[in-house]
Amino acid sequence: MTIELATLIHWVSGMLWALGRVGGFCMAAPIFNATVMPARIRTAIIVVLTMVLSPLAPTEMDLFSATGVATMAMQLLIGASIGFVLQLVFQAVSYGGILIGQSMGLGFAELISPTSNTSVPVLGQFYMVMASLLFLAMDGHLQVIQLLADSFRSVPPSVTGMDGKSLWALVMAGGDLFSGALRVALPAMTALLLVNIGFAATSRASPAMNLFAVGFPISISMGFIALWLAMRGLSSAYSALQAVGWDLMRHLAGL
Repeated sequence: MTIELATLIHWVSGMLWALGRVGGFCMAAPIFNATVMPARIRTAIIVVLTMVLSPLAPTEMDLFSATGVATMAMQLLIGASIGFVLQLVFQAVSYGGILIGQSMGLGFAELISPTSNTSVPVLGQFYMVMASLLFLAMDGHLQVIQLLADSFRSVPPSVTGMDGKSLWALVMAGGDLFSGALRVALPAMTALLLVNIGFAATSRASPAMNLFAVGFPISISMGFIALWLAMRGLSSAYSALQAVGWDLMRHLAGL
């Protein structure tokens, strides 16, 4: 079988445009950019997704021209923006866990996150793991791949793509998503606030009592009970945050 040079260039260019958008997404999206995952597996995921999505991104544009370089930068920006929105959702859930940890006196308990190799509060990392499990259980990884495939139909590489309004919507959505962190942490924080109010009343009634020796273990114990009860509403709070994130990702993808 003879393959013409023009056909080969057409295939390679399609793969490069898909590689730009998929690579930008995988660099910013949680789970896909986890450092705990071996580099070979992450590279294999990018290559497989690129090969699957490359037929949706054909174009005759010269990659090495000024227009081609600008187009490749736009593909990276679109993919990174979609992944960044997903990262915001996960970080909002994680921040809710950090707020709970600070309320129950575990704000000082930190560990090295296996996903980012940075020191994070232990409850924040716990909520991050829970968000990852919920994301996979709800087939979020399949939905985001479908979103990338649809984005090549709505915003092909030959189209300019994102504008100032889309970037501004991305900035404004950050505040909306992180306000959802309070929704994640509010049940446990309310219960712990009542516990602290009880300690304040006890301190007024018995000033001689050493609340630092008594209140700290009680606060942590009640915090774990409140955390266990609050876990029942985590899935609904995460679903609400994820719905906001999906709307913004579809907007960025031109859907």
